[in-house]
Amino acid sequence: MRIRARRGHQIAAVAVARKLTVLCWHLLTKGEDYLWARPALVANKTRAMQLQAGHPQQKGSRRGPAYAYNIKALRDREMLIAAQAEQSYERFVAQWKPRRPQKTGARAPQLGKTK
Repeated sequence: MRIRARRGHQIAAVAVARKLTVLCWHLLTKGEDYLWARPALVANKTRAMQLQAGHPQQKGSRRGPAYAYNIKALRDREMLIAAQAEQSYERFVAQWKPRRPQKTGARAPQLGKTK
């Protein structure tokens, strides 16, 4: 929203796409799960993909991990946690201040160089 207000919606869309790409790259290269993922939703989506890929249906009275998504109270609790995380992130971002450009040229300190 900040970038869109300053630079336009097309540049903001590219910035969001880049941010998502960097996030995915970090998650894939580090082999980590997304911190704010909703576990019941992820289990439900994973099971749906398994069924589409041809995995057999699980028969019987034993419930799988995707069943938790059917419990409305659990879904609502996960959505509340996600909303709180989003609000805290928005407060964090609102406190950002742009930095001045770094000095360049002959008098600028250079990293790794000693006299």
